[in-house]
Amino acid sequence: MMNDVVLLVGHGARDPGNRGNAEVTDFAATWGARHPGLAVLVCWIEHAPLLLDDGLDQAAAAAQARAGRVLVLPLILNAGGHVKGDIPRALAAARTRHPDVDFSYGYHLGTTDHLLRALRHRLHQAMVMLDMPDPRTTGVVLLARGASDIESTGEAAKMAHWIAATSAHDLVEIAFTDIAFPRLERAVQRLDRLGATQIIILPYYLFTGRLIERIGRQVERLRHQYPTRAIAQAGWIGAHDELMALLDLRLTQCRDGTGLLPCDGCAFALAAQHD
Repeated sequence: MMNDVVLLVGHGARDPGNRGNAEVTDFAATWGARHPGLAVLVCWIEHAPLLLDDGLDQAAAAAQARAGRVLVLPLILNAGGHVKGDIPRALAAARTRHPDVDFSYGYHLGTTDHLLRALRHRLHQAMVMLDMPDPRTTGVVLLARGASDIESTGEAAKMAHWIAATSAHDLVEIAFTDIAFPRLERAVQRLDRLGATQIIILPYYLFTGRLIERIGRQVERLRHQYPTRAIAQAGWIGAHDELMALLDLRLTQCRDGTGLLPCDGCAFALAAQHD
């Protein structure tokens, strides 16, 4: 219904200049323009001026003014503690504060063919930066945020497998920037030992932030440590058309109560992406 209010929930970034949170705000505006008449608000879990409780209160007030529902959509890749704990707890409290408002909690983004296509596009852009070397000798490190939740890190590892299964890259590794292992340095060390002549660091991140800046510094150090290897840093996902389309899908699912599409990541979807 067009009188619904969508609350996009970002993780939050604490980078200097607030570029990460500003990128989320810009993304929300761009995505909202695809749905004229729909009220789109944004808040964050941490490291931002507008956090969950206040965001939910603002969304509830807007929904009451429009006689609509609040649809909460997490702008989060995998289901870790934020998706499983922080947002549900905040929603339970908001339902107590606003008993007359209907809150619906949508799916997180998840491991989907949409994000696979977005990541492969960023990977291709990095290959162009390297003048299109042989992908069979070009190692890839899918670098995810990391979490204490093994289901979340397992989903990141699954995406790394999908990239390997649907591309000509023989050497694809998973690494994490924090909390989980292996870390970036170990993954690059392994690719070097396996004979990769070029290495692409592929951030599995939606938006920029302090950790993206840290990755840039790590990549510079790795270039000095491995002077005979060409090492490139690919772009993060950002406001990619595939992310927009995936969020469209999560909006539809939240509205009608359906679950994940059965073909997300299935053999047929993966085969369609093979080089």
